[in-house]
Amino acid sequence: MAGWLSKLGGLRNTVRQELVARQLDEQITARYPVGQRLAVLDVGLGQGTQALRLARAGHNVTGLESDPKMAATAREALGAEPEGIRERVRIIEGDGRDAGAHFHTGAFDIVLCHGVLMYVNEPDPMLAGLARVLAPGGLLSLVVRNADALAMRPGLAGDFDGALAAFDSPDYTNRLGLRVRADRLETLTATLTGIGAPLHAWYGVRVFTDQAADGEAPPADEALERLLAAEDRAGRTDPYRSVAALLHLCGVRG
Repeated sequence: MAGWLSKLGGLRNTVRQELVARQLDEQITARYPVGQRLAVLDVGLGQGTQALRLARAGHNVTGLESDPKMAATAREALGAEPEGIRERVRIIEGDGRDAGAHFHTGAFDIVLCHGVLMYVNEPDPMLAGLARVLAPGGLLSLVVRNADALAMRPGLAGDFDGALAAFDSPDYTNRLGLRVRADRLETLTATLTGIGAPLHAWYGVRVFTDQAADGEAPPADEALERLLAAEDRAGRTDPYRSVAALLHLCGVRG
């Protein structure tokens, strides 16, 4: 995961994390009273960006991370936080596919699973397990690679062989050189209904900035705000959100 960690300060990750944060806050505000302390599970914690942000907002967060290096990075970031925030975060090394073995049914108000499903060959059993640990009315937040727009990245880069191949398969090679898979909105919508957490809202993430180079830094202040405003608007507007590199899906437990 060293290659992925080296990209965290870049434009692409900045856009992803900021847009997902805004969208997630919108869903939380719509569902819960202001000031209510929520129990959050972050599956595939990564470096802990969203987990720490939610802990700073007063919520209790459990992070589940299968990669020891990523877990260590998250613990290091947590260690730099004030004591009150550190007390609200628990980091566990484990696989999201075993969530049911780690936690009780209905234990969490919110479950995050961001940037994980592309590494899981059969996601349906994992998603069913995550839905089981959600409390009634709880929010399941998924960030996935958009299979319906998989040809956009190679096509815009002039790789037309890659674009043609992307029309026929959800499998692709990511920027880390790993062979992974993408998900279709229609398929995940059906899956969420089947596991009792039907789709409530969905957004596109990185409509305009997915082609940015790995080392490209975010622009300064006002320029960044304009960029984020454009990405935020596109991620909520048809047909733009349909061709976003990533999809953010929010299901609600019945």
